[in-house]
Amino acid sequence: MATLLRKIGLIRLHDRDTEDPKHHQGSLKGTKGNQKNNANKHCQTANETNILSTPEIKARKLDQQGKDKPSGKDKQGKDAKEKQQTGGGGSKATTAASIPPLAPHRQHCTQVRTRRLMKELQEIRRLGDNFITVELVEDNLYDWNVKLHQVDKDSALWQDMKETSTEFILLNVTFPDNFPFSPPFMRVLTPRLENGYVLDGGAICMELLTPRGWSSAYTVEAVMRQFAASLVKGQGRICRKSGKSKKAFSRKEAEATFKSLVKTHEKYGWVSPPVSDG
Repeated sequence: MATLLRKIGLIRLHDRDTEDPKHHQGSLKGTKGNQKNNANKHCQTANETNILSTPEIKARKLDQQGKDKPSGKDKQGKDAKEKQQTGGGGSKATTAASIPPLAPHRQHCTQVRTRRLMKELQEIRRLGDNFITVELVEDNLYDWNVKLHQVDKDSALWQDMKETSTEFILLNVTFPDNFPFSPPFMRVLTPRLENGYVLDGGAICMELLTPRGWSSAYTVEAVMRQFAASLVKGQGRICRKSGKSKKAFSRKEAEATFKSLVKTHEKYGWVSPPVSDG
């Protein structure tokens, strides 16, 4: 019995040692096949992942992004609307603000000045009291020589005029481009006067001849009447001093003096003669 059991054991050991190697190879192939399948699956997954990055998929992504983003025309239209709402940008606004006045505006101002002065000339020529007369300088409508024939006959100035045979006080009046909205420049030419608010160069110290005191409603006649009253109020006299009386007034000196007196009066104020004094 023991001998039989040993034989059976030996047979089993022999069978185990003498098993068909193909069986082991098959099992190994099965194992390797499973590994290959798994590897193939992994490769397929990797290939699918790589396929997503191909140009076709990129094109699809770009198409999808293009749907979400506005087109070039839509963007330009949007930018144009924004520019219209913001006034076309800062630089364009600055350029528009720095554009000089147009020629038609200047032409309109010239027409207004011309009509106004033509009307004033006609009204002065209709005056019956011979208070003032006007002569155009070289036929220039905007440059007048005005002769003041009368002042207060009870004044010392009127007496001086009689004694020196002075028939009139000659003044020069020039009108700026924006007259009557700006005052004319007026100065005395002859005779040479002292006091009476007449300063160096023949400049006249009157607030109504400054931009601050001027009104477009003032006429040349009204300005001359105010000047005649100021001469008397300021005790104006004809200069009779030898040498000085023959020295003529100059426009350059008058302009410089007028600018200086305007600055002075703007700082310290103006003192006007009472209405009762003319």
